[in-house]
Amino acid sequence: MCSVSVICKEMKFPNRAAKPPSPSDFLDKLMGRTSGYDARIRPDFKGPPVNVTCNIFINSFGSITETTMDYRLNVFLRQQWNDPRLAYKEYPDDSLDLDPSMLDSIWKPDLFFANEKGANFHEVTTDNKLLRIFQNGNVLYSIRLTLTLSCPMDLKNFPMDSQTCTMQLESFGYTMNDLIFEWLDVGAVQVADDLMLPQFVLREEKDLGYCTKHYNTGKFTCIEVKFHLERQMGYYLIQMYIPSLLTVILSWVSFWINMDAAPARVGLGITTVLTMTTQSSGSRASLPKVSYVKAIDIWMAVCLLFVFAALLEYAAVNFVSRQHKEFFKRRKKLKEQQRQRTVSATRPLGPSGGCHLLFPAVPEMDSTPVFADLPPGLGFYDIRRRFVERAKRIDTIARAVFPMSFLVFNILYWLTYKVLRQEDIRAAL
Repeated sequence: MCSVSVICKEMKFPNRAAKPPSPSDFLDKLMGRTSGYDARIRPDFKGPPVNVTCNIFINSFGSITETTMDYRLNVFLRQQWNDPRLAYKEYPDDSLDLDPSMLDSIWKPDLFFANEKGANFHEVTTDNKLLRIFQNGNVLYSIRLTLTLSCPMDLKNFPMDSQTCTMQLESFGYTMNDLIFEWLDVGAVQVADDLMLPQFVLREEKDLGYCTKHYNTGKFTCIEVKFHLERQMGYYLIQMYIPSLLTVILSWVSFWINMDAAPARVGLGITTVLTMTTQSSGSRASLPKVSYVKAIDIWMAVCLLFVFAALLEYAAVNFVSRQHKEFFKRRKKLKEQQRQRTVSATRPLGPSGGCHLLFPAVPEMDSTPVFADLPPGLGFYDIRRRFVERAKRIDTIARAVFPMSFLVFNILYWLTYKVLRQEDIRAAL
């Protein structure tokens, strides 16, 4: 009877599980106000170094600037380590998400970006930080950052170049005896699916490695990731290459204009030269003042050379076409000297009645190369026609030589920079 009453009592008043502590009491105990936790001391003090596993998620990537040689990106930086002092059993949950203000109450790695030129946190609408603690004492710390990192660039192949930009994560105060950074085994660097760059293509392969630094104060842990960027030259093709190509072709129009239309040919030549000079200056405006020659510099210099040569070609044509005037001027001078020689030869020498013969030095027409192949006795119009035909022959030759020379240059240029050098770059990577 007694056993039945006990059973009934137990059924009426079942044993209740122990009530977990309040969140405030639990956090006070967890964060050290009642347990003696000291955020100034690293986990396992005087023991093995703390291993911090890192991974990043790239939210945006852009603003790659050649003049300052840096790039800007927005990332979620995640660090995970184990702090046995934060292990708990009071709550059944596997993990606890805590307010970011609790970060000041726990120990954190002193990570910084070694090649950082500028950075800022995000506080809209609240601090973009995450703190998660697991039952076994693992700590996950995530933060959103906007970084401006340096990226030394080699612009010899610009704008058909490929660049490698690096991000280095390093410990500032803890040597490798106390702290070691390492990449997450899977998904160490993740990129947003909709990430697009205006001028570059970010390759999928990313080199993860270590960059341990040795200073006078000790050996410090450092990890790095290398981003491989391949420039898309569509913008430069539209804004620089095609306009300069058309300017060079425009300068060849003067070969089909009548040589007597001097204002038209000279105006066209000077306009194309000034246009190429302006385009060349514009191509260098957005680039640093480097001491080596870039691919765009070679293109602009050769295009300027071609339009300047087209202007000089008309100068040669005009000079040859006017040589008939010089020819008749010299013929007139020669006849005058011959007449004076004849008069001097028939002049009486003295009382004896003899004659004093004078033979002044007379320039020969045949001694001038430009007149050497002219047969004697030609009239004005025949001689003028001969020189005009020579000038027209120069224009005819230029119509073939200039385009063929520019075509050969284009083949060599694009073969060198788009095929040969790109293969060398890919082999180096």
